[in-house]
Amino acid sequence: MARSQGINQELSEVLNQLWCLDTNRLKPGTDYIISLQGRAGYVAQGSNYARDKARAPLFSYVNEDKLKSIETYAHFINLLDNYEMSTGVSETVTSEEMKENHLFLDAILQTDVMKCAHKYLVNKGQSPPDQTQFKRQLHDIWFHLYHRDRSGGEDSCGFEHVFVGETKFGREIMGLHNWVQFYLQEKHDHVDYKGYKARANKDTPDEDDHVLNLQFSWKGLVKPVGGSFIGVSPEFEVALFTIVFLMSTEKMTSVVAKVDEYMLELVVYRHGRSIGTSFPKLLSSNNRDL
Repeated sequence: MARSQGINQELSEVLNQLWCLDTNRLKPGTDYIISLQGRAGYVAQGSNYARDKARAPLFSYVNEDKLKSIETYAHFINLLDNYEMSTGVSETVTSEEMKENHLFLDAILQTDVMKCAHKYLVNKGQSPPDQTQFKRQLHDIWFHLYHRDRSGGEDSCGFEHVFVGETKFGREIMGLHNWVQFYLQEKHDHVDYKGYKARANKDTPDEDDHVLNLQFSWKGLVKPVGGSFIGVSPEFEVALFTIVFLMSTEKMTSVVAKVDEYMLELVVYRHGRSIGTSFPKLLSSNNRDL
């Protein structure tokens, strides 16, 4: 499906501007070290058994001091423990958590990455020029609570699904496409990395790649494959997926873009005026077909 779409050149151009401006992106091999190990096998949908092709964790090292010294990461990490894991369980947002949401948005809006994204969206007529109104728009897209499980209350939001992860009826992992959350969950023995995903007999990804397709289990449930940026800042992901989200009003948007050396399919599902889910799929890297 992705191949026939062709590369969206305009989107690639703006995303590469964001990439160049992402000074908070961590450096592989220096700020963090990953260990890819084996290529993960096939897991049937709904199965929670996966052969472990990776004895060691994905992250061998992360410079946490550096991570916590960068304002956007520090506020991002504060948000990760604010959510109920299971859909169908209503979220209760305390005033403290509301404040944390706003501190995070304020921090990312100060970055060149978000300023560039805002300018682009204003030029496209998709966002208001006023920063306060733009912040409100970001809040609606990422933090507005909605019903994901029809039987329960307001149990989900875009931020929780994409960055934190949640489970469906306690049987299936949904979301969890963020490398910081993956690292922290792995450190606490909640995540077990099973191996990287790549098509048979193709080149394996590199340990300095900033986008990976991963297989893992989280609190006993298996995610057969999940795409994730590695090492990029929270503001880069919010900016990128906000732009893709606002590109169309379709229930599902899928676009192909070349960002740095990576050919990506970027997928965003809409839930009303909010993000349902969003993730990258690595198609190829360095002109290597994965």
